[in-house]
Amino acid sequence: MGRAYQNRKLSMAKTAGAKTKVYSKYGKAIYVCAKNSGIDPDGNLTLRGLIDRAKKDQVPTHVIENALKKASGAGGEDFVEARYEGYGPGNSMVIIDCLTDNGNRTIKDVRQCFTKTNSKIGTTGSVSHMFDQQAVFAFQGDDDESVLETLMMADIDVTDVELEDGIITVYAPHTEFFKIKTEFANSMPDYDLEVEEISWIPQNYITVEGEEDLANFEKFIAMLDDCDDVQNVYHNAELKEES
Repeated sequence: MGRAYQNRKLSMAKTAGAKTKVYSKYGKAIYVCAKNSGIDPDGNLTLRGLIDRAKKDQVPTHVIENALKKASGAGGEDFVEARYEGYGPGNSMVIIDCLTDNGNRTIKDVRQCFTKTNSKIGTTGSVSHMFDQQAVFAFQGDDDESVLETLMMADIDVTDVELEDGIITVYAPHTEFFKIKTEFANSMPDYDLEVEEISWIPQNYITVEGEEDLANFEKFIAMLDDCDDVQNVYHNAELKEES
């Protein structure tokens, strides 16, 4: 599952569109997080994690600073979180997280992504019960046993540690995210974390195959990436390319 998770992350990155769109999504997320819970990263751990990920994705400093400056002022934009669930091409299951200042526009845009790819949007909870919210860390390495031992010695609850194709992936309850991040900084600083996030991890995977389903799935993801309000997309699809 570790390599599959990495592959999905890489495929999403390739279809994320122009860098400005990535910057915009980070800017919006940082703004909302800072406005709701405070602009000091030392006192707002979620904000600190967002800023760290933005820097890792090479978001310019001025984008981050502008979002924080905007959040510190009175008034400003009123974004709310919205989550949509449903069944994508090939009967895959999908969770879509959005930040929106116009719910009617967002649901219309997301629904269109489902409709135009022979997919079906569902109700709240229709597929999320088949996912677990997990802290995920992935990095290059070959000694997964020592990583697990270090985390366990720090009294951290770990769901799984996997080694696949030179990539170690750590899965843990989402409540352990900052404990694990701190432990890496203190005890395992040599590891360069390529993924460090809280994600929806599917309990089971489904293979999407066949020319039509594969084409629709790629179109589905591309359309969602083009939606300005969509922040993250999680799915349980593993793509089987035609030979």
